[in-house]
Amino acid sequence: MGQIVFAAGAPHAPAIVGLFDRAPADSQKVVKDTYTAITQELKAAQPDVLIVFANDHLANSRITLYPDFLIGTAAQHSGPHEWFQEWIGCRDYSAKGNPDVAKALFQGMTRRGIRMSSREENLKFDDNISVPVVMTDLDRTEITLVPVLQNCTVPPFPSPEKCYEVGTALRDFIEKDLPKDMRVALFGSGGLSHEPGGVKYYKIDEEFDRAFLDLCVKGDHKELLKEITVERLEEAGIGGTAELLSWFPVMAAIGERPGRSFGYTGWPSFRCGVGGVIWDLEAKQ
Repeated sequence: MGQIVFAAGAPHAPAIVGLFDRAPADSQKVVKDTYTAITQELKAAQPDVLIVFANDHLANSRITLYPDFLIGTAAQHSGPHEWFQEWIGCRDYSAKGNPDVAKALFQGMTRRGIRMSSREENLKFDDNISVPVVMTDLDRTEITLVPVLQNCTVPPFPSPEKCYEVGTALRDFIEKDLPKDMRVALFGSGGLSHEPGGVKYYKIDEEFDRAFLDLCVKGDHKELLKEITVERLEEAGIGGTAELLSWFPVMAAIGERPGRSFGYTGWPSFRCGVGGVIWDLEAKQ
C-alpha cells in the first residue's frame, strides 16, 4: 500500500527562471519563498517517487491525435528539449525516471476507467517539467520522477470534474497497486493566469489568481469545482490559465485538506501570475 507524503501546486512560467534577476524584490521574494518551501518540504518528506501532472504545449503529439494524459515511462527524463532551451533559460538536467511505477500507473488507471497514453522515449519537455525540476534541484536527489503531461490546450480538454475524477482514481491506485510503504509525492505544475501570445499576453488576472489560491488553501473542493469552470479559466487567459487543471488530480488524490500559500505576484514581465500551495496532509479531512 503506497502512501502520499507530499502534495503541492505551483506555476512553471519560464520567466521565473530566465527573468528572475530582473524582477522587483517583492516578486523575487514570492518566487523564492514558494519554491524554497516546496523544495525543503519535498526533500523532508523523503518520497520514493514524484508524480508530476503538467501541461503539454503541443510538443509531443499531433492535434489530430492528442492524448488527454500522457505518461513518460523512460528511465531518465532529460531536458529542456533543445528547441526550448533559449526560451526557458534554465540549465540542462537529467532526472531519474521510475519505469515500474509509470507503467503500473498506466495499467492501474486503465483498470479504473481512466484512459491514458504512455511513451518509453524521453518526452520533449519545455517549461512544464523543466522549471519545477531545476527550481527544486530534483535531478540532484534520489527522488525518481514520473511525468504525466496533460492536455490543457486542444479542445475539448478534460474538464475540472474529469481531472478530479482522475485524482480520485489516482489515490485508489496509490493505495492499492503500489508496493507496501512506497512513499509518493504529487505536484501540479501549471498556471496561474496567463494568455500566451494572445491579446492579454501581458495582462494578468490578479483577482482570479488570488481567488483560486484562496480556494486551494481553504480546501473546499465542492466550492472549487463550482467556481473554477473551464469558462472562468479561459476568461482569465485563453490557452494558458487552463494549465491549473493539473492541480485538480493532486487535490482530488489527497482529499479536502487545507493548504499554505507563500505570497502572490502579478509582475507583468513574468507574463503569468505566480503563487503556489503546499497542502497539509496531516490535517483531518
